[in-house]
Amino acid sequence: MNPFHYSRPTEVQQAVQMSSAASRFIAGGTNLLDLMKENISHPEHLIDITGLPLHDIQETAEGGLRIGALVSNADLAWHPLIEQRYPLLSQAILAGASPQLRNMASTGGNLLQRTRCYYFYDAAVPCNKRQPGSGCPARNGLNRIHAILGASEQCVATHPSDMCVALAALQAQVHVEGRGGPRVIEFADFHRLPGDAPQRDNQLADDELITAIELPADHLARHSHYLKIRDRASYAFALVSVAAALELDGDEIIDARLALGGVAHKPWRDRAVEALLIGRTVSRETFSAAADALLQDAEPLEHNGFKVKLARRAIIRALSDAAVAGEQP
Repeated sequence: MNPFHYSRPTEVQQAVQMSSAASRFIAGGTNLLDLMKENISHPEHLIDITGLPLHDIQETAEGGLRIGALVSNADLAWHPLIEQRYPLLSQAILAGASPQLRNMASTGGNLLQRTRCYYFYDAAVPCNKRQPGSGCPARNGLNRIHAILGASEQCVATHPSDMCVALAALQAQVHVEGRGGPRVIEFADFHRLPGDAPQRDNQLADDELITAIELPADHLARHSHYLKIRDRASYAFALVSVAAALELDGDEIIDARLALGGVAHKPWRDRAVEALLIGRTVSRETFSAAADALLQDAEPLEHNGFKVKLARRAIIRALSDAAVAGEQP
């Protein structure tokens, strides 16, 4: 681990003014500290933001919730308003990590997890995310866990977060503060596909700090389900995950949300596929057609072709479970 300076501001603007390309904000540190210990990240300045006033969950005038960036994953998952209004988010958080990590991890930090790839976390091998232009050994190496959608020649890493898959389906917004003032980023635009710049995982500028995540009022809470398929029952990243939510009028689908995890550099959502579900009746045939449409552009690698079939089955199952959620005694 490299030597670094340490600061602990008490106001958001103070933290923003301290930031630079060589600094990193740190809260729970559940990902950043690992990156530093593994010689992947080398910040010259750590800015501890745990003293900032960003620990609250508040109702908005529009009927949604504003979640402070420093709310822990555990507190968020078990919050009564989240369990009642956004059970999809609670399910996704509880499917991820371990109780100890959820107690430490912050909501804002969850969004900033670096993508998952064996080669990225091994400083002894080339990686375009660590050193642009050095190559992507995953494309022709061990790529069982890697992307089947939205990848590029430069990178095939996958996004690791469960929480973010649910936030994508819930159409959250990310509030950030920088030297240029505050701005709001739609969740669908926050994370990036790798393209020719895989070293950038998101759209934040170097001086920008996540201050809150806002959830709009949701009408799909009753019929929602988060499904995670992984190699073992606990403390494992998703091979494929699905956040599914439906609004139903009898058996007719009035609205639909569908997001995938474990398959791309960012949570994967296709609104055109969701539109295909609207007006259709709840059935395996309807859900199969949506799964086929969502996966039609999949480009599996040598070792992860199984993910296409796995994702198809997971989509059908998650939508089917969402359709009957709330109907059970």
